[in-house]
Amino acid sequence: MDALLTSKHVSRILGVSEPTLCRWRKAGSGPPVVTVGGIYRYRPAALESWIEGQEL
Repeated sequence: MDALLTSKHVSRILGVSEPTLCRWRKAGSGPPVVTVGGIYRYRPAALESWIEGQEL
């Protein structure tokens, strides 16, 4: 199992701010998240799939 990524790590990968990532999450347009004890985390495979889905 891959380690889950933090919002800070994902924001760095995507080159966006953490508040932007939060807005995307609330709008349902960002990468899929899981909650662990109320904390948002990202699965690396889901993030990669989401990024591929953003291609035009």
